[in-house]
Amino acid sequence: MNTFYEKIQDTPIIAAVSHLEKLEGALKSPCEIIFLLTGNILNLREIVKKAKDGGKDIYIHLDLMEGFSKDAIALKYIHENIKPDGIITTKSNLVKQAKEMGIFAIQRLFVIDSLSLETGIKSIRTTKPNAIEILPGIMPKVIKKINQETKIPVIAGGLINDKEDVIESLKAGAAAVSTSKEENWFL
Repeated sequence: MNTFYEKIQDTPIIAAVSHLEKLEGALKSPCEIIFLLTGNILNLREIVKKAKDGGKDIYIHLDLMEGFSKDAIALKYIHENIKPDGIITTKSNLVKQAKEMGIFAIQRLFVIDSLSLETGIKSIRTTKPNAIEILPGIMPKVIKKINQETKIPVIAGGLINDKEDVIESLKAGAAAVSTSKEENWFL
C-alpha cells in the first residue's frame, strides 16, 4: 500500500481518465497513477490490465462503473477478479468495507458549502480512508482544513484547469492533484 504514497510524492499529478479515448494519453504521460472514471462490467478487466501492463497504478471510481451494484459483493468481485490498485467512492459504507477487505480506499468528497465540509470531515474520521479526494480541488483553505482535521493525504480534483491551479493546490497541502486535462498530465 505504500506505493501510492511514494508515487504521489514522486509524481503528484494523477491522470483522471473520464473517457476511454483518453486512456492512451494517460498511459503515455509521466503520471504514475490513473484514476479511472469510466468503464463497465464488460470492459473493466481489459482497462485495468492495459494500465498495469503500461506500468501504471489504477484506481477505479466504483460509483461510476456501469453494470455493478454499489455493494460489498461488487467490491469483492472487482478486488478478486479485476485487481485494481484500489477504489475511489463517495460512499462511506464502501470505504469501510474496502478497508476491511484490505483494499486501498480513496473517499471522494464534494465540498459545496460549510455543512458539506463539516459532514465530510466527520465521515472521514469514521471511515478512515487511505486518502481523500476533494472536489472542487481549487480551494486552498479547504485543503488546509481537511489536512489539519484528518491527517489523511488529500488529493485535489475537479476544476484543475492549468499549472497555476496545480501549484496552488499543492502549496495548500494537497499530496496530489487529479485532473482530466491532458495538458496538465505533462507538467
